[in-house]
Amino acid sequence: MSENKNLWVIVETKEDGSAVNVGLELMNPGRRMADAIDEKLYAIIIGSNVDKAKEEVKEYGVDGIITVDNEIYKEYNTEVYADAIDQLVKKYSPNIILIGATNQGRDLGPRVSARLHTGLTADCTELDIDAEKKEVRWTRPAFGGNLMAMILCPDHRPQMGTVRPGVFSKEAIGAKENIDIVDEDITFEGEARTKILDFIPRDEGDEVDLVGAEFIVSGGRGLGDPKNFALIKDLADALDGTVGSSRAAVDAGWISHSHQVGQSGKTVGPRVYIAVGISGAIQHLAGINAADKVIAINKDPDAPIFGRADYGIVGDLFEVVPKLTEAIKNKKAN
Repeated sequence: MSENKNLWVIVETKEDGSAVNVGLELMNPGRRMADAIDEKLYAIIIGSNVDKAKEEVKEYGVDGIITVDNEIYKEYNTEVYADAIDQLVKKYSPNIILIGATNQGRDLGPRVSARLHTGLTADCTELDIDAEKKEVRWTRPAFGGNLMAMILCPDHRPQMGTVRPGVFSKEAIGAKENIDIVDEDITFEGEARTKILDFIPRDEGDEVDLVGAEFIVSGGRGLGDPKNFALIKDLADALDGTVGSSRAAVDAGWISHSHQVGQSGKTVGPRVYIAVGISGAIQHLAGINAADKVIAINKDPDAPIFGRADYGIVGDLFEVVPKLTEAIKNKKAN
């Protein structure tokens, strides 16, 4: 284990070769933890024509970039990608590997950890490190999100975990002068057991982009009736924002799951998050941890949401929200 050095962030790429946001978001905690244990931060990029991603990650303070750029990695394949990372790990022996908890990352992480005979902590919402022992303190929801568990991996390396998109914010701190850039030539031996025959785009329907939204207005059970989500939509529209919801509202059938914010929904990091009629269960609070500003509107002054809010309004949402919406519209008009 003493031979394992450095922290890796697996950077997923888009079709055009640019980096998926969560890979850039993970550079922030990655840099902090690498500095704490006096090790280097490396971005690992696997794909086809990944020059865009390589240039992007340079601005996030990485010490090095390792790329595996080949046509066989154009489309994601669990077996092929896992083999590439397996070979890289056995060659360079990293200490820590961070992976975004995207559909791809949630598929890839377990396969890689099984090959390497190490542990994997999934869907983390907080990351810290014991600098003396060089052990990551992975925090994730447990028991259906009713409590948060801290998990350690003291006996195996590399330490691995997936982290939800939106938990950390992107912070481009500028490129270092001498970045170690390594282009590895890895090809998959033999033929993969599975292959993509066709790609059929999903009909998104009511799908909404909560992760990329700058302004989110969410409603909870305090609305009392699904028709009252019209108040939430009016306020969101006034802000050019997106409608979110608590789990309780989704479970009640008031709004679709695509709007749900929280551990069993989307983890978000908007500039402004407005929680209307939401008490603030631990699952919901974990989902808005990365929000820049949180505004809570609730008639209960003891609601847990006020513990997270930067600004709180104790009052009747049916009076407060329409007045707030009107004030914003007037401000924009003027």
